[in-house]
Amino acid sequence: MSKLVLYGNRESGHSYKVKLALTLLGLEHEYRPVDLTIDRSNRPPDFREVSRYGEVPVLVTNGEPIVQSNAILMHLARTTGQLRGECDPDRTVEWLFWEANRIGFSISNLRLVRHFRADSTPELVAWLEGRARADLDRLDEEFRNTGRFLLGSSISIADIACCGYLFWPEQTGINYGHWKHVSAWLDRIRAVPGWAHPYALLG
Repeated sequence: MSKLVLYGNRESGHSYKVKLALTLLGLEHEYRPVDLTIDRSNRPPDFREVSRYGEVPVLVTNGEPIVQSNAILMHLARTTGQLRGECDPDRTVEWLFWEANRIGFSISNLRLVRHFRADSTPELVAWLEGRARADLDRLDEEFRNTGRFLLGSSISIADIACCGYLFWPEQTGINYGHWKHVSAWLDRIRAVPGWAHPYALLG
């Protein structure tokens, strides 16, 4: 069995995606937390050696690092044959790219400016919230017209990617009650055996 090491951070939704996938897959791994408040040049040497862009997450498999959360998710789905959904693989790639451009940008940065950056301008917060709401509208529309998960009846890496930053609603200031289909989807994810909140998984 491959030796797996995951570098991540408890406040990183991208780290959460990978940690959640590893957990749902039942893959044993070592988790090494990285303090992102430390300047990149002063972070642990072992992390700097494997982190091509100086970011988390990084998954090291038998000494070979893979970076970028959605690339790691694709690797895990391909090598395990699980979490692949029931649709054409191109649909998976579409959702991963959509998430990176939309939810992975809007929700994550709204959380950043609302929870971590008290000096953010009202104009920036309003712009990010508007974009986040548009993204939640799009997800809600998807679940109004499709099945239990994004790619069929079971959870896939598309769901894991898109939900990564959605379990901190109190930090983004968005109540999902307006998006009942998104809320129901998140409840279905919570019901998947092995699911846990980001802070529970990332320590």
